[in-house]
Amino acid sequence: MRKLVYYVGVSLDGRIAGPGGEFDFFPQGDEQQAAAYSAWMNTLHPETVPAAYRAAAGVADAPNRRFDTVVMGLGAYRPALDNGITSPYTHLRQYVVSSTLKPDIDPEVTVVPSDPLALVRDLKDEGDTDLDIWLCGGGRLAGTLLPEIDELLVKTYPVIVGTGVPVVDGTFDPTVFTVAERTAFPNGVTLTRLTRR
Repeated sequence: MRKLVYYVGVSLDGRIAGPGGEFDFFPQGDEQQAAAYSAWMNTLHPETVPAAYRAAAGVADAPNRRFDTVVMGLGAYRPALDNGITSPYTHLRQYVVSSTLKPDIDPEVTVVPSDPLALVRDLKDEGDTDLDIWLCGGGRLAGTLLPEIDELLVKTYPVIVGTGVPVVDGTFDPTVFTVAERTAFPNGVTLTRLTRR
């Protein structure tokens, strides 16, 4: 069965974005450190690079290695929309969970107005692919989908934000994960892979 993998960048105090949706505060290190970190991450998961940046990132023709589907909330989709991009991941099947977004925003994007749990369960049951489902964000959607999250790929940045969008925003539901591996980078970022216990 396919896995739902929450792959996300987070501050030391558990924020994936600022109170206004900002995400440009995550420190990348100096130019050399940032380039090395980006190259490593883009090689690991090239499909998580938005279509508009794939050529610049050197992954224009890279095959999808881990994911063939992305599920995101309106907050995660909004930065693309604000730049006039309605299909940010043309190389993936795209689902946006939103009760306010028009269903015909783009023929390559499926708008899901309700019941994201049913959507994810249906996607997991698909037997015609070995690739997983990327939960791109945001925090409220992750809180709703917590019962179906099988794995976390957490990029922890060395910054404290103070307030903003939490990595998971849901009801009190302690869910235990096990650290499977951890990689530290010279720019201070740590990538941790955790699996549901």
